Amino acid sequence: MSAATVRVGSRDIPAELEMLEPLPGLPGRTSYRLEPLDDAGILFALRSQGDEPPARLFVVDPATHFPDYAPELDATGGERALLVVVHPSTVGDSPTANLLAPLVVEVGTGRTVQTVLDGDWPLRAPIA
Repeated sequence: MSAATVRVGSRDIPAELEMLEPLPGLPGRTSYRLEPLDDAGILFALRSQGDEPPARLFVVDPATHFPDYAPELDATGGERALLVVVHPSTVGDSPTANLLAPLVVEVGTGRTVQTVLDGDWPLRAPIA
């Protein structure tokens, strides 16, 4: 793994991610950096770059917590990795993951888009 990549699950993906469209609620922010928050490569921070104030989201590789999560994606394009946004826990609640709208990362380029899936995927799936 080089400084320009981050190990997510079984693959290295670019640390610098370019959102093809700004994420909902974060207008104008398209440049992000993916940073591991633990040595196991389970939890990551996705931090906007060049924005004031900067934005930070928590994301995980869904395969770590949801091994049966295998949404159907458009077959075009090269190798892709999925990340899902995590909503931190509140008092008495577990953290949850947005399985309805994963971030789809093109592994070769770092180009990323948040895709709303067809089907009955939960917006707030509890993370055990």
